[in-house]
Amino acid sequence: MAHQDDIALMAHLMRRAGFGAGRDELEARVAKGYEATVEELLHREAQPPVDAYTLLRYQPASLLPGGQPPMGNLNWMYYLVNTKRPLEEKTALFWHHVFATGNSKVDNYDQLLEQIEIFRQRGLGSYRDLLLEMAKNPTMIFWLDNNQNHGKAVNENWGRELLELFSLGAGNYTEKDVRESSRAFTGWTFETKIPRAPYGRFPWKFEYRPEDHDDGEKEFLGHKGRFNGEDIINIIVQQPACARFICRHLYNFFVADEAQVPAWPIEQPRDPKAIDTLAGTFKDSNFDMTATLRVLFNSDFFKNARFQHMKSPAEVVVGTLRLVGGHELPRPGYGELSMNTAYMGQDLLNPPSVEGWHTGKEWINSGSLMARVNFCAEKIGDPALPGVRAIINRLKAKGTLSPDQLVDGCLDLLGPVEIGADTRKELAAQATAWGQTSWDNDSNAKLADLHTSQMLQLIVATREYQFA
Repeated sequence: MAHQDDIALMAHLMRRAGFGAGRDELEARVAKGYEATVEELLHREAQPPVDAYTLLRYQPASLLPGGQPPMGNLNWMYYLVNTKRPLEEKTALFWHHVFATGNSKVDNYDQLLEQIEIFRQRGLGSYRDLLLEMAKNPTMIFWLDNNQNHGKAVNENWGRELLELFSLGAGNYTEKDVRESSRAFTGWTFETKIPRAPYGRFPWKFEYRPEDHDDGEKEFLGHKGRFNGEDIINIIVQQPACARFICRHLYNFFVADEAQVPAWPIEQPRDPKAIDTLAGTFKDSNFDMTATLRVLFNSDFFKNARFQHMKSPAEVVVGTLRLVGGHELPRPGYGELSMNTAYMGQDLLNPPSVEGWHTGKEWINSGSLMARVNFCAEKIGDPALPGVRAIINRLKAKGTLSPDQLVDGCLDLLGPVEIGADTRKELAAQATAWGQTSWDNDSNAKLADLHTSQMLQLIVATREYQFA
C-alpha cells in the first residue's frame, strides 16, 4: 500500500505539473516512482493525443475558421479535461500567460487555437525556437502591430514587449535597444485574410517582405550589425537576464507565488537560490525547457512548496472537472461550462493585456471567490458523478466512520488537503452534528452519501482549498 507521504508528494506534483489526480491514479504513479513519473510527464509522446474528431462530431462549429465565442474556449476546455499529457497542456497554459494574446483584438479564435497548438508542440522544447516561432506567428504579429512596422515607419510595439515581457524584463535594456530591435523586425508580417463572408476566412500565414525591411546597421545590447529579427533573438537568449526572467516565470507558475512581473526590477525573487539553479540549467541546456523543468520538479525547493500557489481559475475549473469525471464528452452546454474560468477572472484566449493575468492573491476578490466556491461545490456535491462516487466508495469500504474519520477521509481523498486548526474545528463540529456515517443499510447509505458529499462541499469552500 502506498505510503501517505508518497501520496501527498505525488499529489503535489500532479497539481503543479497537471491539474490534479484522483486516488487511483496517484497510487498507480507512486508505484512507478516519483522520478519515473516526472520523466513520463516530460516525455508525453508515449501517451495518445486528444481525440479531436469527437469534438468535431459533438461541436462542429468549434473548428470553423474565425469561430464565435465560446467556441474557442470550448475547444481548449475539451483538451484540458481530456488530455493524457497533462504537462503538455499545463505548459501551453504557462506560455499563454507569458505570450499573452487575446481575442478582444485578434478576433480569430482559430488563430489563437493555432497558437495554443504551437505551445503544445514547442513548449517543452527550445525557448529560443519558441521565441522565434512567436515572432513569426501571425496572431502575435497582429496583436502587437508588427504588420504596421515598416522600414521607413517603425512601430515599436512588438520590439518593446519582446524585451519587457517575453525575454529580459524591464531594466535590462535601453530605449535604444527597443528602437533597434524594432528596426530588425521590419518586414515581418502576414498575408491578409479574406473577409469572413460568405465562406469564412483563410488562415493567416507569415510573410517576410524584404523590400519593407530596414537593412541598415543596428546596435543592440552592445552588438553591431545589419541585424534581422532572428539575429535579435539569438542575442537576447544569450543574456543572463533572459535566463533569470524566464526561470522566475517558471517559479511563479510551477513552484510558489511571486510578486507580479512589473515589480521584478525592484523585488528580489522569493527564492534566489532556486532561480540561480533553474537559470543555470536553462543556459547550460541551450534553453531547453524539458531539462529545466526536470530540475525544477526533482528539486527540494519544489517538493517543499506545497500549498504555496494560489490556484488559477483554469486550475480550479479543470482540476475539478477532471476529479469528478463525467465531463469528457463535449455535449450541448459545454460552451457554458468552458466559460467558468472567465467568471472567476481568467478568460482563456482573452487575457486582459499583453502583460497577461495578475496571479497569486490577485486572483481573489469577493465575486471570484464566490464563483470558485459555487462551481466546486456544485460538482463535488453530486454523488452521481464517477469521481465523487469513487471517493464515497473508498470511504464506504472503511465501514462505519466516526465524525473525525469522515473529516479526515474526505480531506485525504480530495488531496490530501492540509487545513488549519480553526477550519478543522468547524468541519468537525458539522460532522459531530451528523453523528456516525454508516452504509450498513439502504436508509443509512442514502444519508451517508448525502453527508459525505456535503462534507466534500464544505472542504472545497475553505480558504485552504484555494491553494495548490
